[in-house]
Amino acid sequence: MLFDTHVHLNADQFMEDRDEVIKRAQEAGVTYMVVVGFDRKTIPLAIEIAESYDFIYAAVGWHPVDAIDMKEEDLLWIEELSSHPKVVAIGEMGLDYHWDKSPQDIQKEVFRKQIALAKKVNLPIIIHNREAAEDIVTILQEENASEVGGILHCFSSTPEIAKKCLDMNFHISLGGPVTFKNAKEPKEVAKIVPMNRLLIETDCPFLAPHPYRGKRNEPAFVKLVADQIAELKDVSVEEISKKTTENALELFRIKR
Repeated sequence: MLFDTHVHLNADQFMEDRDEVIKRAQEAGVTYMVVVGFDRKTIPLAIEIAESYDFIYAAVGWHPVDAIDMKEEDLLWIEELSSHPKVVAIGEMGLDYHWDKSPQDIQKEVFRKQIALAKKVNLPIIIHNREAAEDIVTILQEENASEVGGILHCFSSTPEIAKKCLDMNFHISLGGPVTFKNAKEPKEVAKIVPMNRLLIETDCPFLAPHPYRGKRNEPAFVKLVADQIAELKDVSVEEISKKTTENALELFRIKR
């Protein structure tokens, strides 16, 4: 029983063989997934996929890289979609200082607006962070994001940042990088995150775990993430699978 909390099955990389990819995931023990939509193209497809499979859900939000493209009607559209029975979170949202398409002040404004929306519709948030951890923490604190909580997805910061986010009612989700041999920080984070705040994901088609690093990632590979965390925490992979699934079901308010 595995819950991949962050997949992009709506990506172009899966257009040819999405059904086969989903079947492989089921065969690998993946019992739930959340497909994340983050712009005008990917959001409708995320919902369409979620409607097609009873064990797949959707998240809707606006990616920080494209913050400059977001209009007020996009925010209203996301709010309308938030009431869809298969939509379980708002996101992914956040800050990305690696790419320079959207100025940082616009990213921050769009991030704050989406947190306010999530509080209004009472859904957890999914946060994208790239090279912006301190500003993310500041905004979460200033916007009282702890009221809804959510996920620091594919967590890539320090254990200290993880602790600050845990203090604000957030879950830490780990993906493929925790399996990389040279990935010191994700391994340290895996050890310190309490079992009741831990989640797993693939972020497919990106960040495939070892030994598939550099290849197209897919939900079936989330088992490799669970295996690595189990080893780091010195518990069984069954315990990691069970607990991370329970955590996700509770966070997303999914009834079995």
